[in-house]
Amino acid sequence: MKKNENISDRTGYDAEKKNKHLMHLLEKVEKIAIAFSGGVDSTFLLQSAYDALGNNAIALTARSPLHPATETEFAMAFAKQLGIRHYIIDTNEMAISAFVQNTGDRCYVCKKNLFWKIKEISLAVGIETIGHGANLDDLDDFRPGFRAASEMGVVAPLIDACMTKQEIRILSKQAGLPTWNRPAMSCLATRIPYAVPITLKQLKMVEQAEAFIVSSGFKTCRVRHHGEMARIEVPLEDMRKFHNSKCRKAIVKQLETIGFKYVAMDLEGYVQGSMNKEIEKIRQGQ
Repeated sequence: MKKNENISDRTGYDAEKKNKHLMHLLEKVEKIAIAFSGGVDSTFLLQSAYDALGNNAIALTARSPLHPATETEFAMAFAKQLGIRHYIIDTNEMAISAFVQNTGDRCYVCKKNLFWKIKEISLAVGIETIGHGANLDDLDDFRPGFRAASEMGVVAPLIDACMTKQEIRILSKQAGLPTWNRPAMSCLATRIPYAVPITLKQLKMVEQAEAFIVSSGFKTCRVRHHGEMARIEVPLEDMRKFHNSKCRKAIVKQLETIGFKYVAMDLEGYVQGSMNKEIEKIRQGQ
């Protein structure tokens, strides 16, 4: 590294090199079906696949109570603007008892179901390769869905290109993608503690609560569903907004209207995958 070259410059340089490698990987597969959620990673991957392969790339999006309706609407609008073939799949996870039971393998069951449905459609249109938007940073988290992807032969081009979340955001901004600075997304089932059966009512309560908090001026949030109690996680820098009694009272009132009896704030702040702390306890029979 040159003496006058700062870290951000170096990161951008590495991102450009990795982007070229990603395009090379996509061109080699010739045809690909992208599992497209509308998040930062899958949007970037879909744009890259379309740039590399044109009409030989397609997008498939799950429509499910596990995902806020606004995310599905965004995915549909982006795919239409891009001009790519887009398929909406009703994944019906709530009809799968192994998913509803909410064990430590919940994500595996969900992803296996999703990839099966994607595979059925992609093969019907002559596309054998399926790609999802996992990035290099995801390897450090608890991701049972990776096992499902491996079993189904689903590829992760962003990991193969060694791209981190930060690099994907840099390249997304350069490409003018609207998702470059969007908060991380995850399915609503991650708000329910493991071993607590998942219900449609819980998912709808969480979706409505998070939408209201974000509309109140917070960048992102998680509302963890603990029966009668909602445990709110927001970024540490946003906690000061709760000092505003008008804002705080409005949030409490709305969450009570939604159906929560108690409303609490997690002083640790927003921690991605915080529910995964329970996995070891479950495995140890606690």
